[in-house]
Amino acid sequence: MSRYRFTVGEEADWHALHALLTACFAGMEGRIDPPSSLNRMTAETLRGKARDEVLVQCFWNRDLVGCGFLAPKAGVLYMGKLATAPAHRRKGILRRIMEIAEVLARQRGLCALVLQTRIELVENHAAFAALGFQETGTTAHLGFDRPTSVTMRKAL
Repeated sequence: MSRYRFTVGEEADWHALHALLTACFAGMEGRIDPPSSLNRMTAETLRGKARDEVLVQCFWNRDLVGCGFLAPKAGVLYMGKLATAPAHRRKGILRRIMEIAEVLARQRGLCALVLQTRIELVENHAAFAALGFQETGTTAHLGFDRPTSVTMRKAL
């Protein structure tokens, strides 16, 4: 991990961030219904999101290779838009983002980390379970009469 550099709450190259998320979420196309909200986001939308949430970024040299948005909500820290570039997966980037999130949550007096992942993405369920998250429920997107997302929680 020493070759990776993480930033918390700093400015970003919004176009590079959008490109990373787009590349990382591309594998969901055709697998999830409804499509990812990322399809409606732009570099400018991400800039606005970072005004309201804490952006964690991971760099390999100067290249952005991982990210996540953290937002305090109802006593927990919600984690969203988590991504790691394919060539850098399984190197501890997501684990380090989770560690940063835990520190931030504890500093703010929050009791847990919470995230949602799509029903269809069972590999994500397993990855988050390996990081200590437990499934706590499911939700349905507006207009759907079936669960579309799994909610996972890690108590602190």
